Amino acid sequence: MAAMGKPEQMEVLSQDAITGEGLSCSAAEIKPDSHCGEIVGSQVQLPEDILHRIHALMPMRDAAQAACVSHAFLRSWRCYPNLIISVDSLCINEYGSRYDELTMDFITRVEHIMQNHSGMGVKEFRLQSYPCSTIDPSYLDHWIQVAMTPGIKEFELSLFEIGDIKYSFPCSLLSSERGSSIQSLMLSGCSIHSMAQVGCVSSLTNLVLYSVDISGEQLLHFLSNSCALEKISLSNCNTIICLKIPCQLQKLNILSVLDCQMLEMIDSNVPNLSTFSCTGRQIHISLGHAFQVKEIRFSCHYSSNALYYAITKLPFIAPNLQTLFLSTSDETINTPMTLGKFLQLKYLEITLCATNFSPDYDFSSLVSFLDASPTLETLIIRISLPTIRPDSILEDPDGDSSQLQCPSECYHDNLKNVMITGFCSAKSMVELTIHIMQKARSLDCLTLDTTRGHDRRFANIDRCWPLNEEALVEAGKARVAIERYIEERVPPSVNLKIIEPCSKCTYR
Repeated sequence: MAAMGKPEQMEVLSQDAITGEGLSCSAAEIKPDSHCGEIVGSQVQLPEDILHRIHALMPMRDAAQAACVSHAFLRSWRCYPNLIISVDSLCINEYGSRYDELTMDFITRVEHIMQNHSGMGVKEFRLQSYPCSTIDPSYLDHWIQVAMTPGIKEFELSLFEIGDIKYSFPCSLLSSERGSSIQSLMLSGCSIHSMAQVGCVSSLTNLVLYSVDISGEQLLHFLSNSCALEKISLSNCNTIICLKIPCQLQKLNILSVLDCQMLEMIDSNVPNLSTFSCTGRQIHISLGHAFQVKEIRFSCHYSSNALYYAITKLPFIAPNLQTLFLSTSDETINTPMTLGKFLQLKYLEITLCATNFSPDYDFSSLVSFLDASPTLETLIIRISLPTIRPDSILEDPDGDSSQLQCPSECYHDNLKNVMITGFCSAKSMVELTIHIMQKARSLDCLTLDTTRGHDRRFANIDRCWPLNEEALVEAGKARVAIERYIEERVPPSVNLKIIEPCSKCTYR
């Protein structure tokens, strides 16, 4: 094989190979019927089928470079299996170019790739158009037609659309032999209107739809014909009002529904769902007989009282839950005591993420979750944007430590690890902490972090989540509250960790 050349030369060559231009190879040809290595001069000539396998394992840019210097690799390029197409993989400089020029360059290069590909042997196709927009649908139709060949396993079409009109994905391609082998389907920035044309998609295990216009009825039809599905992820699909997951999906174990703004109901009847994620507004959720659901992530930032919803609804939606992540931006009422129990819950993480979380909210009411979770072992509470608290115990004339109230008489004998990040000087926060120390008789470690979360700092660049001036002032007050009201109450068996802001926590 000829020498590869200097890196800057190969960069130009790779662009030519990808687009099918300027191909001139100097390596000796290999007999197509050879089955073993052959020594020619001082070089070893491998069988062509082995070269094809080697070529298929190369990243697309490297494969294009190899095609510039070898006739065997050039022939292999015609059926290269992994077409990963993006501005970056095509070596397009997106800086300093107008969007129309950038888009035209992108279209030209992709056209060359698809025209020079035989349409055979594609196993993986990924097209990511960002930051190019308004690509003519005729080009997209052609590229998908070439890529969607029998035997394809992974297909991704991610379009960057600025206007309201989205590309209509040709669902008819999924109804033939072309779509029957697909195991992973990812669509973004397009619309789907003809799911009735799709037959049985027997191999599909992973479905990801992001910002896709599709009705609940169309999606239900597609899901009913995709019985091998194991994972479904829907994000920003704002035309779905009612999401129904049919009972035919016996293998489905992960369901994620994120920020679908018009969604009003999720109705699932699958028997083996284990992980469920939902963000957006509070809606009606039914998971059927969800005895296998072990983990739920529930985030509500478009309406208030997500914690109230969680403690009153989730024990009945998923009775065997073991791991629960909750995130809320506004609680107008305190978390109530309820009859429902999380009898198997081991891990609970609650994030309060508003800039100015209501000063009227009683942090000690979070004890309701402890009382409802008799087997809980780990509790994490995060205040993601700490600020000065008007309800600081340091400003309370009745802040005598002997007057602090215990919010509950229940013991939490399985609780071993508690961490509070964004720990503040609010009186109810101090009461919650004292209650945990008194009622969690198996507590091993209590971490009070007055920063935005030392455990989530950017270790790779040695930086922390930044704190503004108000947050730094509150962190100082929180430290005083710990010294005055908490440290003297820590049992000898509990390891108390106090984390304060460092020089890497401040804005610069």
